[in-house]
Amino acid sequence: MQDLLTKFENLTIQSDFIFKKVMSRKRICKHLLEELLQIEIADIKYLEAEKTLEPEYTSRGIRLDIIVADDKNTHYNLEMQVKNNKNPDTDTYVLPKRSRYYQALLDIDLLQKGQPYDLLPPTFIIFICVFDFFEKGNYVYTFKKCCLENRKLELPDEATTMILNTKGTHGDISKDIKSFYDYVNNHIVTTDFTKQIDDEISYLKLDTKVRREFMLMEARLLDERREGKAEGIAEGEANANIATAKRLLSMGLNVQDIAKATSLSIDQVEALKAE
Repeated sequence: MQDLLTKFENLTIQSDFIFKKVMSRKRICKHLLEELLQIEIADIKYLEAEKTLEPEYTSRGIRLDIIVADDKNTHYNLEMQVKNNKNPDTDTYVLPKRSRYYQALLDIDLLQKGQPYDLLPPTFIIFICVFDFFEKGNYVYTFKKCCLENRKLELPDEATTMILNTKGTHGDISKDIKSFYDYVNNHIVTTDFTKQIDDEISYLKLDTKVRREFMLMEARLLDERREGKAEGIAEGEANANIATAKRLLSMGLNVQDIAKATSLSIDQVEALKAE
């Protein structure tokens, strides 16, 4: 319990939990979008924080951190990315394909059944990364689809992906975005905007309901990890028993003895023998 309390007290804006809470404050989220895109937004509405998009039970569901829509029906998905994860099986970074998948599921969710495609609203998938994915030093990397034969020709699908680099060194960003980067990186308050964020985090940490929510979430995650570990151990033992049974079969031992030695049923050993 004390470990969880200490962990809660040490949370920063880099924490998914705190990031979602802070960006759920309209004035902060709206100002961040305005400064990042250099536009004026009259108002934003929250479609749902940490929304789960699961189009089919066989699909891989994703959890989107913050989804908002502005007064012009442009939709924004904001996510904090602390780790530049790799798929250990393919040794490739997951962020590019993750952005593609997020865009696809977000579009499916936004377009109601039977509606024409042209009703899809403009979207921005925004990853706030505490690492430089492309290692070019840019503060911001903005992606839209363009024609390879004519780079000036853009596909007007109104879908934009932005990968922010809080460790960037060059590019055109506002003072408040730069101060936001400094705050994300080093917890440094340099502007009124980052002071608002810092004050909000302080208020959150004093809120007993927020603390209880965090501790329940952590307890649930711990239970899931334990269950996953137990399932992994059980699966590993089962695989080991099967491998042992196959070796014993190759040595000519009878089915009954192999079943006793491996804790497999006689039917299971018979099936392995039939293979």
